[in-house]
Amino acid sequence: MTWKIPLFKMYTDGEDVRNVVSILKRGMFWGLSAETKKWEEMIAHKVGVKYCVVFNSGTSALHAIMLAHGLKNHDEVILPSFTFIATANSALFVNAIPKFADIEDETFGLDPTDVQSKINKKTKAIVPVHYAGNACKIHQLKEISSDAKVLLIEDAAAAFGAKAKGQHVGSFGDSAILSFAWNKVVTSGEGGAVLTNSKKIFDRLILIRSHGRIDKETYFMTANSPEYVTLGYNWRVSAITAMLGISQLKKLDKAIELRRKNSKYLSDNLSKIPFIEVPKPPSENFHTYTIYTIRIRDDNKTRNRLHDFLTKKGIQTKVVYDPIHLTKFYKKKFGYTKGFLKNTEKIANEILSLPMYPHLKRREMDYIVESIKEFSEHN
Repeated sequence: MTWKIPLFKMYTDGEDVRNVVSILKRGMFWGLSAETKKWEEMIAHKVGVKYCVVFNSGTSALHAIMLAHGLKNHDEVILPSFTFIATANSALFVNAIPKFADIEDETFGLDPTDVQSKINKKTKAIVPVHYAGNACKIHQLKEISSDAKVLLIEDAAAAFGAKAKGQHVGSFGDSAILSFAWNKVVTSGEGGAVLTNSKKIFDRLILIRSHGRIDKETYFMTANSPEYVTLGYNWRVSAITAMLGISQLKKLDKAIELRRKNSKYLSDNLSKIPFIEVPKPPSENFHTYTIYTIRIRDDNKTRNRLHDFLTKKGIQTKVVYDPIHLTKFYKKKFGYTKGFLKNTEKIANEILSLPMYPHLKRREMDYIVESIKEFSEHN
């Protein structure tokens, strides 16, 4: 379907094109390169951590982080069901057990109280998710993980640039991941990164990313044979991807500023419609609005009717995350049924994400608002 207003658009300019073309034109070093290292250094500096390793996807980054921290058979990992399925799958990738905890109403992040109740001797890690570019209750979760002496691994896939009390998400835990998929604030089409302050984890990630080999020289430019010291994967990014990432990262602050401006305009207007609840992040949070989500507190019938109505108007909307525990695979594997995570299921039935991107035009936002008002008047 061709949308009048899609859910997202990539924010690009001529600099992105020129930078990518410059890599193509040089005709060599299209794999791991100086650009890769520069991108990693820029990301680490922006978030305020010592090390960054970029990967070909956020999912690869999640898998790598589990391997690097030594998670294995029967280890339990506490995480939300209200997230992209890769968060939970990453535990299964290393034969660990994803243990779902409920979420809270303010940020749609892990509920610290429920997390605390699910910690046991098998718990090895807590994986909080910063939904939509809004920090979860990360300070409380950090305290819980510290007291329990378990890992804190932040899934900040959709929250690059977000902050809690002035500190960047991705810098609270033992490690964190970012995503650069094409709907993110910074995008390289596909891509991801792991952030950490641990040199040991950094060194492991470098090996895991590239077949477990020690690369003292560029693999395709040396006549020498490398040394393979552990099991690894091909999760590298190309120089083309890295150069686009560098170019995109330079626009991060501007992209977030425009998203926040557009989100305020939508919220100021949509808040006047009685049944709509607009995003209200905690005052100490800096929200990037990677996703703009409204809430309709009755049941999913009204939400679904609004979704269908806006679709007919050419406005793309989406329930970005359906609960993982209610997917066919997880129900079959673990026997989950409705009612297992009451607040997660309630929130998932009441939310709807609207179009949001930096260059969303005022007339497009007015069309979204007027369309929702029209729906309100007839329902």
